[in-house]
Amino acid sequence: MRNNEGFTLIELLIVVAIIGILAAIAVPGLLRARMSGNEASAIGSMRAINSAQVTYAATCGGDGYAEDLATLATPPTTGGDAFIGPDLNANGVTKSGYNIALEAGANSIAVRTSANTCNGTNSFSTYHATATPATVGQSGTRAFATNNSGAIFQNFTGTAIAVTMAGTQILQ
Repeated sequence: MRNNEGFTLIELLIVVAIIGILAAIAVPGLLRARMSGNEASAIGSMRAINSAQVTYAATCGGDGYAEDLATLATPPTTGGDAFIGPDLNANGVTKSGYNIALEAGANSIAVRTSANTCNGTNSFSTYHATATPATVGQSGTRAFATNNSGAIFQNFTGTAIAVTMAGTQILQ
């Protein structure tokens, strides 16, 4: 008499097929959740830039705005903290799957020269910040932008938003 303990090949194949079906159902949901988290982080970065610009304009720039992220990351020469966190310390920085950049806005004029600001950089009348997915469809599907109006704009193509904010919707 033989002792038949264990699983047959058919039983093992059925279990593997069930696991494969469950994985096929779960993976797209996980990818969507990751993209949603990346987009939320990009929106948070736009809000952080708006807050940093308001603080810079009120305390350092003579009602003018910083022209790039490196300027906001430069602390005042008299001491104190930088206007923005170290995770956004340079243009083109990639944060949570998004490329973040800041520049002077359209038709921006210099408000103060570097000699007249608290951190030795020029300040300008407007600014334009963007957050663009590093890989459209994988790290995010929407692009975001903000300017001195304080509103956050979005588009659903994932392409960089122009200074004119053409083809966008207001997020908030």
